[in-house]
Amino acid sequence: MSNRNTGEKTELFYAFLPVLTIIVFLSVWETVVRLGFVSPQKLPTPTNVLRAFMFKMANKGPDGATLPTNILASLQVVLSGLTIAICIGTPLGLLMGWYRALDKFFRPVFEVIRPISPVAWIPLIIIWVGIGLNAKAVIIFLSAFVPCVINSYTGIRQTSAVHINVAKTFGASNFYTFLHVGIPSAVPMIFAGMRIALANSWGTLVAAEMLAASAGLGYMLNMARNFIRIDIVVLGMICIGLLGYIFTWAFGKLERIIIRGRTV
Repeated sequence: MSNRNTGEKTELFYAFLPVLTIIVFLSVWETVVRLGFVSPQKLPTPTNVLRAFMFKMANKGPDGATLPTNILASLQVVLSGLTIAICIGTPLGLLMGWYRALDKFFRPVFEVIRPISPVAWIPLIIIWVGIGLNAKAVIIFLSAFVPCVINSYTGIRQTSAVHINVAKTFGASNFYTFLHVGIPSAVPMIFAGMRIALANSWGTLVAAEMLAASAGLGYMLNMARNFIRIDIVVLGMICIGLLGYIFTWAFGKLERIIIRGRTV
């Protein structure tokens, strides 16, 4: 009974730790600014950021859209580019990792494209796609595509040779082994690639929303910078961070569900 109580207290302690971290961080931040170690013009206090949050929930200044509108616009851009990158990059990486001919065929082009920053594509994307949602989604796609390919490729290349040989011993075809042995073994690396792709997507968002955007968190950040509203700049950064955290948490939950279903 005592061991059970101790276990519950330990779980409660670990559950409270992240909350404690946030409380300490915000307290130190507030104290440092209020004591004058950092100028409020350079870094707003958490209370000022909270006021900016309350203001932006219902007001459109200075960027012309409320915070919920900006969040929805950014989600549309990020999810469009990220979804396409996952749907194309993950199968491509799996196929390259399993089939040598496809690896040899696609690798030269992929290795040339991989080091190029997504932002460097902006002039060409404007010429090819124009401006608007499609252009911004393409930029997000380029930032998310590479990690999806690399992690899927690496994951399936690490498939146990013992498992492959067992499948072949029982008469499984190469494609059947690919579907039922290779892909399941690559699932952890696939989700790791998705999380990296997600981080890259949010990191590229500000640059993507510089393309004639009228709403979005990146657009809000740029407009707030022009109007020297540092509190709204920090608010936008926090929103991007929180949305990234929520999606990462959701990917983790989905991964555990898939892995649990695969091992039962």
